[in-house]
Amino acid sequence: MAGIAAARALYDNSIQVTVLESRDRIGGRVCTDYTFGFPVDLGASWLHGVCNENPLAPLIGRLGLPLYRTSGDNSVLYDHDLESYALFDLEGSQVPQELVVKVGETFENVLKEASRSSHITEKVREECKEDISIQEAFSIVFERRPDLRSEGLAHKVLQWYLCRMEGWFAADAETISLKCWDEEVLLPGGHGLMVRGYLPVLNTLAKGLDIRLNHRVTKVTRHHNGVRVMVENGGTFIADAAVIAVPLGVLKANTISFEPKLPNWKEDAISNLGVGIENKIILHFEKVFWPNVEFLGVVAETSYGCSYFLNLHKATGHSVLVYMPAGKLAKDIEKMSDEAAAGFAFKQLQTILPDASAPIQYLVSHWGSDINSLGSYSYDTVGKSHDLYERLRVPVDNLFFAGEATSASFPGSVHGAYSTGLQAAEDCRMRVLERYGELDLFQPAMGDESFSVPLLISRM
Repeated sequence: MAGIAAARALYDNSIQVTVLESRDRIGGRVCTDYTFGFPVDLGASWLHGVCNENPLAPLIGRLGLPLYRTSGDNSVLYDHDLESYALFDLEGSQVPQELVVKVGETFENVLKEASRSSHITEKVREECKEDISIQEAFSIVFERRPDLRSEGLAHKVLQWYLCRMEGWFAADAETISLKCWDEEVLLPGGHGLMVRGYLPVLNTLAKGLDIRLNHRVTKVTRHHNGVRVMVENGGTFIADAAVIAVPLGVLKANTISFEPKLPNWKEDAISNLGVGIENKIILHFEKVFWPNVEFLGVVAETSYGCSYFLNLHKATGHSVLVYMPAGKLAKDIEKMSDEAAAGFAFKQLQTILPDASAPIQYLVSHWGSDINSLGSYSYDTVGKSHDLYERLRVPVDNLFFAGEATSASFPGSVHGAYSTGLQAAEDCRMRVLERYGELDLFQPAMGDESFSVPLLISRM
C-alpha cells in the first residue's frame, strides 16, 4: 500500500516512476483472494478509524466500497463491540454474557492501573525506571490489587482478552512494551471491515502505473546523482531517487544490500523495532451452523490456549469463519502444512461447536515465513523507543522510506502505510525538483545518460 500510494502521488505530479514488485501481484500484506468465488482478505481487512480524518477514507468513499462496522469505539482492545462476542470454554459451554462484559471491564482496569495514573496509586509505568512487558505489568497490578485478580472461568476469560490484545500487536504479551503500547493515534469512528476486500483500492491507485511484477530487489546503490537498483534476475534500474517500501521483516533479514551501507541510526531502527505475526486460516462451509455473532472465542488457562474466529457471514453473507492466531501460536502453526493448519483451526471450532460440519474449502496465510513479508506488522518491543518508527521513516540521501513500520502515529495499519507513502512521495518529489531546479528550463540538460528517469519539468 505504501509503495503504490507513493508511486501514484509521484505519477500524478508528472514524475516518471517505476514500481519494482517482488511478488506476482500488487498489494504486499494487503491480499484479497477470490478462490472461493468471492473476495476474502488474507492480510489487512479493516479500516481502523471510520472517519474523515482517516487518510484512506476519502478514497474508499469515492469508490463506494461498503464497510461493515464491527465496533463503534476506537479502542485498541476491541475491534468488536462486546455484545457481539460469543465465548466458550474448552468443554463447549458458553460463557454467560454478563461475565464477558464484566471481565472486559476488569481487563481495562488492569491496563489503566498499569499505564495511567489514578488518585490512589501511581501507574506502574511511571514507577519503573526500566521499561517492562505488558505481561510483567499485569503481574505487578495483580499483586497490588487482589480485587482485580480472577479465578476459574473469569481467569480464562481474562486470558482471552489478553489473547485479543496480543492479536492487535501480532505479538506475545511478554514482548510488548508497557511504555509504548498505547503510543499510536487511535482515530475516532470505530473499526470497519472492508466487505469487498482491499483490492479495489489498490487497483484504483495502481491504474496506469509502470509496475514490474516478479522483480525482487537485491541491491540498492546510491550515488550523489542518483540510485542504481539491482533485481534478482540480474536487471538494473537507474533513477534519480528511490522510495523503499519493503516490509520491516524483509529489511531485518538483510535480503537487500545497501551501498554504501545505511547509517547506524537507521540500522538500529530496523533491528530494534518489533515485527509480529498474525495469520488467517479461512474456513468456507456449505452452510452456517454457528451463532449469529461477529466473534466466536475459546477461553483457556493461558492466552496461548485461547483462540477466536471472525464470523464473515455477519458482514458479507458468506458462510466463512476466519481463525486468527497471533504471536507464538501463529509461529507454531506456520510449521504445519496448510491441510494440518486448517485441521487445527477446525478442531478448535469443534471444541465449542461439537456438531460443526467440515469446511468445503480453506485458505491459509503464512506472513511470518513468506520471504516477501517475514512478518505481519510492527510493534513496540520492551526497552525500545517509539521514536524508532520516525527514525525508520527519515530519508537517507536520495532514499525515501515508507510503510506501516515508518508511521509513528498509525503503525501496523493500512492507513498508516498509505500516509507514509504519500509523505515519502512528497519528500522525494521535492528532492528531485531541487536537483533539477537550477537548470535552464529552455535547454534542459538531459544529455547525461546516467539519468534514465528524467523529470517532466513542465509542471514546475
